[in-house]
Amino acid sequence: MRLPPRGGHRRDVGGAETPAPPGASRVPLVLFPVLIIAITVVIDVATPRTTQVAPLLVAAPVVAAATISVRATAVISAIVVALTVAMNVYHDVWGALSSDMTLASAAAVGLASIVAAVIREKREAELRQVRSVAEAAQRALLRPPPPRIDRLAVRSVYLAAEAEAQIGGDLYETLQTPFGARVLIGDVRGKGLPAVGVSAVLTGCFREAAYREPTIGEVAGRMEETALREIDRDDPCEAYSERFTTALLVEIPTEEPVARIVHLGHPEPLLINSGTVTGQLPDRPGLPIGLGGLVGTLPVPQTIDFRPGARLLLYTDGFIEARNENGVYFPLAESAARHADKDLDGFVAGVRADLLRHAGRQLADDAALLAIERLPDTPPPL
Repeated sequence: MRLPPRGGHRRDVGGAETPAPPGASRVPLVLFPVLIIAITVVIDVATPRTTQVAPLLVAAPVVAAATISVRATAVISAIVVALTVAMNVYHDVWGALSSDMTLASAAAVGLASIVAAVIREKREAELRQVRSVAEAAQRALLRPPPPRIDRLAVRSVYLAAEAEAQIGGDLYETLQTPFGARVLIGDVRGKGLPAVGVSAVLTGCFREAAYREPTIGEVAGRMEETALREIDRDDPCEAYSERFTTALLVEIPTEEPVARIVHLGHPEPLLINSGTVTGQLPDRPGLPIGLGGLVGTLPVPQTIDFRPGARLLLYTDGFIEARNENGVYFPLAESAARHADKDLDGFVAGVRADLLRHAGRQLADDAALLAIERLPDTPPPL
């Protein structure tokens, strides 16, 4: 699960990086407790000696404990204690009960702040370990596609709905096989770890079957068998339940200017050719993975023209169901047409930026996208 990287940028799984908004650069955190100390000293000097502001100093180690290292917190606490003594002497109250109470409070808060900083740093170390495990899971499950597969250029985007997540129920994979390029994109019903588990199982099945099965329809059949086996293993009474995955499987032969698409209850791909965007509705749609046993036959691939210069846009419903503040869905086809004249990198970046702008940078569902462009027979080097 993804935690946003530090440094003012958010990186999605596809590799795109979005600069932080202006003014979002990190201010050195040690300045905050130092500023509290400086303001307190200035107020103390500027006010009559009868005014006591030394108790305000204890805010500095509290802030330090939440933001900076243990050693720096200890230094701030020591400075606060020393300044408390100096202010008591300056106000000629040294030895008075109020002076002793103020000094004891400063020392107690300083010690408590150091302990709090130790606990925080321990938890941050544990969180860094969780990050590393999550990133390893991300690389295994959602590997960024290679920029080129034979005569195809490929780019991807994955935006997790949860701010703390890198992966979820959306999945994709692109492979170069003996039968040409084979591509998977899908959306597991549900959220959280169960959806991630199903995503991992189906992606692993696709990676194996794509190299072995002679047709893309048979690859879909193998994935259906895997899904039903997993459902039966978890609960034999749950056959044909609501546990299913919508998906598109695409096969793009190297020597033929076509693409073969298996529709499994998933949003139709968009074909972009000469600036025109058309949805490729299925002739014979199949059922989502996990429900295919209801019909008992393999899904039938649909063949479409896919010539050099054309692009195929595969996506999950997070790209078409994202709404703006007025409840309007994101117009993916319009966005794709608007950026169709750009190179593939610019095209993907433009569509991604349009989505985040439309949704106010807050997505209600994971959103995955694959853009595939058929290159000329002798493409220039990337």
